Amino acid sequence: MGAAIRLAYAANRAIGLHALQALLTAGITPVALLVAGAARASHVAEMRALLPAHTPCIEGTDFRLPPAMSMLAGLNLDYVLSVHFPYVFSAGFLALAKVGCLNLHPAFLPYNRGWHTPSWAILDGTPVGATLHWIDTGIDSGDIALQERVEIQPDDTAHSLYARMMQAEMALFQRAIPMLLDGTLPRSRQSGTGTAHAKADLSAMQELHLDATCRTGDLLDRLRALTTSSPREAAWFRSNGKRFRVRVEIGEDEDPSP
Repeated sequence: MGAAIRLAYAANRAIGLHALQALLTAGITPVALLVAGAARASHVAEMRALLPAHTPCIEGTDFRLPPAMSMLAGLNLDYVLSVHFPYVFSAGFLALAKVGCLNLHPAFLPYNRGWHTPSWAILDGTPVGATLHWIDTGIDSGDIALQERVEIQPDDTAHSLYARMMQAEMALFQRAIPMLLDGTLPRSRQSGTGTAHAKADLSAMQELHLDATCRTGDLLDRLRALTTSSPREAAWFRSNGKRFRVRVEIGEDEDPSP
């Protein structure tokens, strides 16, 4: 296809910025930028600063509105590329890209579609990693382009595991760029039913009942899974009318002798 591909870039967070930098280094300059709305946006100013001043920028869910759809249709897009973009694309939007739409997702699909992927990988004991997949009208259900596996370590929390998943995502993205340029990205159907979780599912795991009994390993996995970058996602218990949060830190013992 060559370096003159026409790509709309939909991204958020630091990984969205880093992936944009990788695209630009490879000679791919997006012809449009889609960013999250103000309440969810991260690193928007940095991404906009990297692109030519005339590059259209669509904020929040405005990409679903007729003026934005019409503008994007006029850009003759080959691809839409989504990197941690927090909104779902409609079938009409997906049809704007001649080759297709791609999403970089922090999970080893078909496992952990949806939200809080490192937490559920720990809780469910499912494979974990990074996937670049073609977008369809489902949630993280499209054909797989590329994947990279990450192994869960005994000292991982969701927070530390997520950091290594971000590294895997960037490595995967770098691998994908030459194939994006020459139009050779693979497509393979997802196999098996996998797992999926909504954003609200994690909250059901957070309350600890002090009179409950369980395996030590199960409790430890629960606390690991609920130790994320946000203290609000931590496990909690009530005592004397107050609520207490529980987060864990795990490190290998340098002197394992008794």
